[in-house]
Amino acid sequence: MRLWNWKIAAAYIAFTTSFIGAVAAQDADKRDGYHGAPRTELWSPVPLQYTDTSKYKKAPPYVVGFSNASVDNTWRLAQLHSIEAAAAKHKDVIKQLIVTDANNNPSKQVSDVEDLLQRGVDILLVSASKADALDPVVTRAMKSGVPVIMVDRRVTSDNFVSFVTASDQVTGRLFAQWLVEKLHGKGNIIMLPGQAGASPAEIRISAAKSIFAQYPDIKILDMQYTDWNPAKAKSIVSAMIQKFGDKINGVWNDSGVQGGGSIEAFVAAGYKPGTIPPATCADLNGCLRMAIEHKVPVLNFDYPPAMGGAAVELALQVLAGASVPRLYFVNSNIVVSKGDETPSIRADMWAEDYVRLDKPMDLILSSGLGPDYDPKTFSADYPK
Repeated sequence: MRLWNWKIAAAYIAFTTSFIGAVAAQDADKRDGYHGAPRTELWSPVPLQYTDTSKYKKAPPYVVGFSNASVDNTWRLAQLHSIEAAAAKHKDVIKQLIVTDANNNPSKQVSDVEDLLQRGVDILLVSASKADALDPVVTRAMKSGVPVIMVDRRVTSDNFVSFVTASDQVTGRLFAQWLVEKLHGKGNIIMLPGQAGASPAEIRISAAKSIFAQYPDIKILDMQYTDWNPAKAKSIVSAMIQKFGDKINGVWNDSGVQGGGSIEAFVAAGYKPGTIPPATCADLNGCLRMAIEHKVPVLNFDYPPAMGGAAVELALQVLAGASVPRLYFVNSNIVVSKGDETPSIRADMWAEDYVRLDKPMDLILSSGLGPDYDPKTFSADYPK
């Protein structure tokens, strides 16, 4: 009798294990995204730092200033919309949101910040066109008693209350490590960063090169700045294809804005689906659409413009006198085309599930403004 019970139990365990394994495999294949605390914060090897903002505490209503580097692409427009939406949400405590646009002119942005200070803002959000050029005026703002939150792009010094980011270091390293492993440690890379002197671009380049340097059989054929412009990226990559041809084994884009343009260049050069080298994308629906439609192995790791709204929320905490993180990380999902995971890079979501094939190419996927967000029709009733 005991033997019979043991056999039944063993069979039941075997069936249960098999069933659970099958369900787990199905669940794993769904890949509905990462929902935990920001991993860049959890994995940081350095102690987390906080800023005491008690000296900035004051009663509402508040005047919030935002000095923007530009709105010259859809990512930057989505970030602005995120800020406007957050300000509209808090009309009960925000009396006015004043927005300036430097059109990528550092001198104008310095004047913009000075103007915002003269207009008596209670707190200043700054996305710096050039890190070094904006550092002196941001430092002056802090010394004058106006707290500054850097968002997306920081200044060279640490003279700010908090920096809202998604970790450019992680972006650069992830993209590089994935390409290295897709190429099995041997091949030729072209690098297409954004804007020269902009902190996200420079940090991502440095982080990527720190990975590539560990693999002597990985060669960087060329690197050219694209100004986060898809047309410029297409032109640059077209010239690189003419120069290097099939020697190009991988494309490191620091954003999907130029990533889509780079894939377009290969398509225009006659490359058939499945023959275009692995590429990296971020943020832009068009980059993923191009990758999926042309069977390009792809890693997508967004740098969410939703950080604009997060910066507004953080500003209200500062003005309430709460301690805030020195580095405030927003979350992002690791998105990989099916079959293209590597030992180090595992997908939170599949690219085929994340892409919006029914939506415009210029849609920003991580705006935080909902699935119906359309930059062409968006409006927010924020206090002006």
